[in-house]
Amino acid sequence: MKIFIRTFGCTLNQSDSEVMSGLLVKAGHKLVDNLDSADLVLFNTCTVKDNPEKRFFSELEKVNKLKKKVVVAGCVSQADRYDERLKNISVVGVKDICSIGEIVERTAERDVVRLLGGKDKERLNLPKIRRNPAVEIIPLCTGCLGKCSYCKTRFARGELMSYDVRAIKKQFESAVKDGVKEIWLTSQDTGAYGKDIGLSLPELLRVLLSVKGDYRVRLGMLNPNHALEFLDELIEIYKHPNMFRFVHLPVQSASNKILKLMNRKYRVEDFVRIVKKLRKAIPKLTIATDIIVGFPGETEEDFKRTYNLLQELRIPVVNLTKFCPRPGTPAKRMKQLDTKIIKQRSRRIGELQAKIINNQEWLDWQGNIIIDELGKDYSTVGRNDYYKPVVVKNVKLKLGTVVEVRVVNVMQNYLEAVLV
Repeated sequence: MKIFIRTFGCTLNQSDSEVMSGLLVKAGHKLVDNLDSADLVLFNTCTVKDNPEKRFFSELEKVNKLKKKVVVAGCVSQADRYDERLKNISVVGVKDICSIGEIVERTAERDVVRLLGGKDKERLNLPKIRRNPAVEIIPLCTGCLGKCSYCKTRFARGELMSYDVRAIKKQFESAVKDGVKEIWLTSQDTGAYGKDIGLSLPELLRVLLSVKGDYRVRLGMLNPNHALEFLDELIEIYKHPNMFRFVHLPVQSASNKILKLMNRKYRVEDFVRIVKKLRKAIPKLTIATDIIVGFPGETEEDFKRTYNLLQELRIPVVNLTKFCPRPGTPAKRMKQLDTKIIKQRSRRIGELQAKIINNQEWLDWQGNIIIDELGKDYSTVGRNDYYKPVVVKNVKLKLGTVVEVRVVNVMQNYLEAVLV
């Protein structure tokens, strides 16, 4: 069959799609890059926010009108299994993707398959087709230990299940052998890795970084409460030459009252302490955080705390979300704020970031970058050791190439450079 795969959501979903692609090709199917030529459409869905879920159901409606065969994978299939719009459609759960070949073949015979109860303990070291040949995405675990009051994803991914260190290392070594330059370690919360099997994230990272080769590791999101447990170890690991100096540490709000309503397991003082200690040890470390504005109960004073925190700490990367209640979550039952207030607060954060983040400290920086993206208008994009995006104009370079550059211009979200 000719199969078109549409992926929504995070790097974990991207990794799942790469594995399903590999399994389907191994089973004799052909992947196509446009909907019109496909016999079957495989949606790999995301439920973390309202928008990607709405986009999926909108696209599903269009595909149904085209009379295409459909399989739905990912978080929507698991969390919204009883949705009427999925009633007569084959669905595969997030822990059943190893069976995608069988599900596609049965769907081709007009069977409606619902496979939602698997374990997928053998999730690693499977056939895969990398979307980006320069990047390997390795999931460390599935599920999490949190019970955030706004999160719907936990209904899909469930409790924490960490993968075996040996299996992770095997896939890691295979990627390095293939010449991959960037290895992204991902999960819902990398900081929770190993807590169900008597291990810790630093222990895993030390094992992986013992692998020799010319590569960089990007560590995925870890929550502050876990980072606090092994902060000194984490700092030493970030000093390793094979680590990107990049940390994704979500704060969500700078109001402890709101953090408590969110059921987050840390206080804002913990976040500040972590950031300051990381910066003292690794001065140019790139820090990314997540902010939710307009959570139920957020007053102007609560919002100002968040605004002032960003102003004080000058976090260069802020993933900003306007709160939208997700079905089935405790936050959905709370009294909601006026959407006009939420939009206004979101705009104010955006304006603040534009004012305080200018990357001037990177002007004239010279060093190596890994080319990992083809840009617009005959340009290429790479990352330096601090995971800063660097655009090189009027040059086409192969993905995975390492080149030396000098920064000649700086923008809020990226740097511009020329080849040295």
